[in-house]
Amino acid sequence: MAPSPGAMVEVAARAAEEKKGFDILVLDIHRLTVVSDYFVLISGRSTVHVKACAEYIREQLQEKLGVQALRVEGLREGQWVLLDYGDVVIHVFLESERAFYNLERLWGDAPVVKLPVTISMSKIVPGK
Repeated sequence: MAPSPGAMVEVAARAAEEKKGFDILVLDIHRLTVVSDYFVLISGRSTVHVKACAEYIREQLQEKLGVQALRVEGLREGQWVLLDYGDVVIHVFLESERAFYNLERLWGDAPVVKLPVTISMSKIVPGK
């Protein structure tokens, strides 16, 4: 049985926090598109930091939930890494790239899933 999108979001957010990713934001997009249920947005301070966060998130999702990304984009450059898990799409950005593309504004109609400081996300409910 595949893990729930909520479980994937929780593992990804915790992994990002452990690697000192910041401005972690989860958008619930399941009512706005059939593409995915959640977007997870994470910022990093350098290309090395962005790559490290993205790799650690991939490792943790594989180790804890047994899932692998369907597609990975941008890992070599480390400015905007996209990890596509189907129901969950994770974006790890260099600060300047995140500000430029501003997905929060683009998906402004999407509800934000509130994350406590410690990323206690037991209230995330899959959109489907």
